Amino acid sequence: MQTIIVVGNGMVGYKFCEKFVAREESRNFKLIVFGEEPRAAYDRVHLSAFFGNKDAKALELAPMDWYTQNGIELIVNERVTDIHRNGKTITTASDREISYDFLVLATGSSPFVPPIHGVEKKGVFVYRTIEDLEAMLDYADGIKKTKSNGKAAILGGGLLGLEAGKAVMDMGLEPHVVEYAPKLMPRQLDSRSSNVLQLTLETMGINVHSGKATNRILGNGEITGMDFGEDDMLEVDMLVISAGIRPRDELGKTCNLEMGVRGGIVVNEKMQTSDPDIYAIGEVALYNQMIYGLVAPGYEMADVAVNQILKRSEIVMRSEIDMSTKLKLIGVDVASFGIPYMPADKGLSIIYENKTKGLYKRINVSHDGKTLLGGIMVGDAEDYSILHQMYLNNIPLPDNAEELIVGARGEGGSAFGSAMDLPDTAVICSCEAVTKGAVCCSVLEDGNETVKAVAKATKATTGCGGCKPMVADLVKESLKSLGKTVKERICEHFDFSRQELYDVVKLRGIHDYDDLLDEVGTGHGCEVCKPAVAAIFASIYNETANRQETIQDSNDRYLANIQRNGTYSVVPRVAGGEITPAQLMALGRIGMKYDLYTKITGGQRIDMFGAQLHELPLIWEELIKEGFESGHAYGKSLRTVKSCVGSTWCRYGMDESVSFAIELENRYKGLR
Repeated sequence: MQTIIVVGNGMVGYKFCEKFVAREESRNFKLIVFGEEPRAAYDRVHLSAFFGNKDAKALELAPMDWYTQNGIELIVNERVTDIHRNGKTITTASDREISYDFLVLATGSSPFVPPIHGVEKKGVFVYRTIEDLEAMLDYADGIKKTKSNGKAAILGGGLLGLEAGKAVMDMGLEPHVVEYAPKLMPRQLDSRSSNVLQLTLETMGINVHSGKATNRILGNGEITGMDFGEDDMLEVDMLVISAGIRPRDELGKTCNLEMGVRGGIVVNEKMQTSDPDIYAIGEVALYNQMIYGLVAPGYEMADVAVNQILKRSEIVMRSEIDMSTKLKLIGVDVASFGIPYMPADKGLSIIYENKTKGLYKRINVSHDGKTLLGGIMVGDAEDYSILHQMYLNNIPLPDNAEELIVGARGEGGSAFGSAMDLPDTAVICSCEAVTKGAVCCSVLEDGNETVKAVAKATKATTGCGGCKPMVADLVKESLKSLGKTVKERICEHFDFSRQELYDVVKLRGIHDYDDLLDEVGTGHGCEVCKPAVAAIFASIYNETANRQETIQDSNDRYLANIQRNGTYSVVPRVAGGEITPAQLMALGRIGMKYDLYTKITGGQRIDMFGAQLHELPLIWEELIKEGFESGHAYGKSLRTVKSCVGSTWCRYGMDESVSFAIELENRYKGLR
């Protein structure tokens, strides 16, 4: 039996294991995996979710017993220190020596830390592992104990840097993103789209400092600020470095594998290094003179390496790697594909921009207007999937190509065709390399009739999840082609559409979620059906928001709005926007006491974010003492009546608008 050793148990190393054990030929091999971290592989793509739930288990790609069940020997907390190519053995930090027949290097990368004077000071962190995040949380807690307005800087305005900015907000610190380039996300966005993104982030409370070169880190032992030179400095209590990556290629150097000039282990299209029995995949591999920092190319490399080692097929890496990306940065959609920004001599651009709504869309087309060459989307990336497929599959553009980003004019539907119009070879899920043909085949031939079943069979949607809308469309259209009626279901717990469920509640006179679930549902419900049923109850019966017998929504029960990171926001009523100085001071005092992020809403009120569930009764007790009540910002109810100052103050005022707004709001408040 031959032995394969995988060095590195990150996302790409895990993907190699997953694809390897799925092959029948894998039974002829012994697979040993070394991981330097104290835990099994976890999802670094969604690393910032750790700040919300503090649960490392939730990020696990597979539990430890998965490796055992699949015959994989996983050794964690163990670093491989040397490769002895002549004897085909590896040595670890604990002096363990193991022989191999094939060696796969999936060591990934490490954060690039610029050589800035003072970077070793206490309070300076990198953003890479769960241990890094735990250290950041502990340090942030210390800051908040000594001051109420702690600040943290993020060095780097790329993808990971902006994710770190969100993490800093979740920790209750004031975030400052410092970028050396003159714009955010310089590799993905042009200047105009970057400007739109910056304006949007700044309205959310994230301060951006672009075009800044950090000369030194200030502080005596621990960081107190950043010096940009020429009397330009920024006072901060913590610094998170997210300035790029460097491949972990030291093992390749010490055993004299061919290396790139700027780092990385050189590989061919088979993922083989200069030693044909040693493979490199992921961020340590230099393919076509480039290190690929995205997970999708890494997964493809893992698949190629598995097939090459098992001699299953002659699958090789493509010569051109798609570097398109789509993600939600701090709640803002950002996407780029193909050639994001293009010189005028290479093609033409069609641009739509609306700074008031934080929207920017750009598509680049050939000079004859027939071929899509790339694009950028900020604020709304709903059409990214189909645009990306049009680019990848060279689908001709419609005559009015501008409709692809501004919408079809007049009647007659969309500027886009159906997802079914794509060729079967179109890759729908780039993370798992699942084609349109594979999705349709899963429905038409294998009998998988739901997105969940198709995902289980093909793994589509199980990566970043960006392909889920298109997979859902393909499942629906495939079922229709079989002559099956596609039933719209609100979720897996109710076999009804929302309108049908509304009729059931009304005709049967059901007032309680549990009764509805017992009569016409299954399971225990979910985050989709519970608020939907709550809204139905509210629409039909117009009961008070704080009635505990109905599920209404967790927001109604707690008189607070649950946020994406698991904390709550509190909105006291400010009828007509009229508030006394004493009440303003009270809100400020309460916000500082409970370390809440505050924002003036569009409805002339003050929203306070970041409250923990156990703090809500205490917060409301203090608010009530100051004369506040719930602003009903949590349900399907009348929330606020907005008003100008009216004739009381305005010399052009026509009437007493403030008192009228207060009267209306108090008369109809809570009406559902």
